[in-house]
Amino acid sequence: MAIRAFAATKAGGQLEAFEFEPPPLAPHDIEIAITCCGVCHTDLSLIDGTFFGLGDYPLVPGHEVAGRIIALGKSVDHLRIDQRVGIGFLCGSCGECEMCQAGDSHLCPAQEGICVGRHGGFAERTRVDGRFAVPLPDGLSDEDAAPLMCAGITTYAPFEELGLAPGARVGVIGIGGLGHLAIQFGKAFGCEVTAFSGTAAKEEEARTLGAEHFVASRDPASFAHLAGSLDLLLATADGDLPWAEYSNLLRPRGALWLVGFPSQPISIPGIALMSRRSSVTGSLMGSPEQMARMVQMVAAKGIRPMTESLPLQEVNTAIARVRAGQPRYRMVLSNDS
Repeated sequence: MAIRAFAATKAGGQLEAFEFEPPPLAPHDIEIAITCCGVCHTDLSLIDGTFFGLGDYPLVPGHEVAGRIIALGKSVDHLRIDQRVGIGFLCGSCGECEMCQAGDSHLCPAQEGICVGRHGGFAERTRVDGRFAVPLPDGLSDEDAAPLMCAGITTYAPFEELGLAPGARVGVIGIGGLGHLAIQFGKAFGCEVTAFSGTAAKEEEARTLGAEHFVASRDPASFAHLAGSLDLLLATADGDLPWAEYSNLLRPRGALWLVGFPSQPISIPGIALMSRRSSVTGSLMGSPEQMARMVQMVAAKGIRPMTESLPLQEVNTAIARVRAGQPRYRMVLSNDS
C-alpha cells in the first residue's frame, strides 16, 4: 500500500503532497505508523540541498520519529505489534566493522540515514531496520519523545561518554532547541550547570531548567572570571563564537564539545589545549543503546523538551517557523490519520 507523505521536489522548495511505495519488509524491518515527527534544522538543510551534499529529490524529510509498530519482519523477536518506538537519523549500519562491533554503530562508515537514500518521517508510515528502533517508556508521550531522537541524544551523549561524576562543572552555550535539553541533562547527571546566552532575558528560564549560574555572553569579558573552571563546555549554538576565550574556561582534561554547527573554522591557540590537556570534539547522534538509556533517564528524571505542535498537513508552516527561529523550542508534526 502506498505511503502518503510530504516531499520537497527541488532544493529549497515548498513541501508537496506525495505518495510512494515502500520497499518490501525485510527480515529485520518493522513498519511504524508515525504519530509524531520533529522538525530539525537538519531537515531544512536537507530540503535546501546544503547538508554535506546528501539527499535526492523528491525528498521526504523527518528524522525525529515516534510511533506504533504495525508490522514485523520475520526475524524481529525483540519488539511487538502496537509497541511504541522512536527512530532517529541512524537507521542502519554494516554490523561488522570495528565501530559496530564496539557498540558504536553511529560511527560506522556505512551508516544509513532515514532521510538519505530513503524517505523520512514527514509521512503516515515508515519502514526501518527494527534493530535501530528505541522502545519508548510509559509516561513519555510521543510528542515529547520525537525531539529526543535527535536533539535529545545529541545533548545526552557527551555526558555519558565523558562519564561525568556528580558535581562536575558544565557550561552550556546557547538556550534553544538543543541547549534547553542540555541544561536538563546536566542537572539529571548531578552536574553544576552554567548557562551562557546572548539573551539576558533567558536567565530565569535557564535557572528553571536547572542551571545554577547564568552568564550574559555577548562580551567575552563577562565570563573571564570562569577561566579554568569547567569540565565540559557544550556548544549548542550555531555560528561563529569566540572559541579561544571559551577554551580558556576548561579545566585540565576538560572538553569543548560541539553539537551546533560553527559557521567558520574554529581557531584556538594550540598552547591553550596543550597546557591543560583539554580537547575539542563533537557529536551528531548516538547509538541505539545510548538512546535507550537516554529515554529511560528522561522518564525517570522528568526531563521534557519544550515543544510546539502542528498537524502534518501544516508542514510548510512548521518549516517556516523553524527557519525564523520562532518555536520555543522544538517543533513537532502530529499525524492523526
